[in-house]
Amino acid sequence: MRNIFQAIKNFFSRIKHGIKKGFSWVGHILYKYIWRYVLIAWHFLGDLWYKYVTPILSKIGYFLTHNWIFHYSSTEIRLFHYLKFKNTKKGRSMFYGLMFVSPWIIGFLIFTLYPLFHSLYLSFTTTYFHTEGWRSTNVGFTNYINIIRDIEIAPKLLEYFGKMMLAVPLVIVFSMLIAMLINQPIKGKGIWRTIFFLPVIIATGPVINDLSSQGAISLPSLEENALIMYVTENLGSWVADPLMLVLNQLLLILWYAGIPTLIFLAALQKIDKSIYEASSIDGASPWDNFWKITLPSIKPFITVNVIYVVVSMSQLAEPGGILDLAKQHMTGNEMSATRHGYGYASAIAWIYFLLMVMIMGIYVGLLSIKRKERR
Repeated sequence: MRNIFQAIKNFFSRIKHGIKKGFSWVGHILYKYIWRYVLIAWHFLGDLWYKYVTPILSKIGYFLTHNWIFHYSSTEIRLFHYLKFKNTKKGRSMFYGLMFVSPWIIGFLIFTLYPLFHSLYLSFTTTYFHTEGWRSTNVGFTNYINIIRDIEIAPKLLEYFGKMMLAVPLVIVFSMLIAMLINQPIKGKGIWRTIFFLPVIIATGPVINDLSSQGAISLPSLEENALIMYVTENLGSWVADPLMLVLNQLLLILWYAGIPTLIFLAALQKIDKSIYEASSIDGASPWDNFWKITLPSIKPFITVNVIYVVVSMSQLAEPGGILDLAKQHMTGNEMSATRHGYGYASAIAWIYFLLMVMIMGIYVGLLSIKRKERR
């Protein structure tokens, strides 16, 4: 029995020895006939790379780093021979920062700055688009004069100015009050922030058009109020028309308080609580805390919110509004008596833009004057 196990053991040891010998023989054959030629080919290709390809790549690299657009040396980094940065840690940081911002700069120059100045040029022309191309005629300030005299557009501009002067303070005060309420130690602050932000999402989509057509953005009961009726019947149209416009869109105007509420809430949370504790020890009332601590602390954010509210409310293209009239004039041709082309529409847009900037300047100026008086 022992002899049988010994024979089996010898048999498997011979198989193992044969496998090892076979692998060593295969490895020897691969090294002798294949791997050797692989190494020879590798060295040959390496010689070709360093002899022919490397000089070409070095010339390409030198051209890419030493040209009119970009020049890199041990002392400085230069773009277009005008923007120069010292080849130091600070200079390289400035250069890399500019490179990261350059996509936005290029996009701004192409898609914003050029159309802006082109529309300014078109506002001084009478421009129509035909099948054979553009036709432009310089008319100077004729478009602007005609817009001021236009019985359809001029009242719209006055209504817009009055509406913004009434609606912006309403949105700012409302958003400030809501932010102060949410800032109180209550449960579910995140839920309340979401609720007040939902109208912003609704107002930026097509849902707002359906709500406007159904009259869901106004409060009809306010129009029947005796005080409102007295104002509209006894004051001039320059006060009554903007007031009624604000009342007819009161819910829509308050919907713009979503983002300002979040901004005010972030500003309120940055105020140190110890300041309120010290004022309460001195006997200050909540009313005093608001005027002496809260309002001065969040006043810079009021300016930010004013600019945001004016811009966001001005971008709403209401049916029959100024932007809607400008689009209607763009689709006209020379034979149309009520469509004056791209030049007229560009002039409307620029008057609208200047009016918007003037409104922002009024509010920012008032806030700055108050700040200087307190100093």
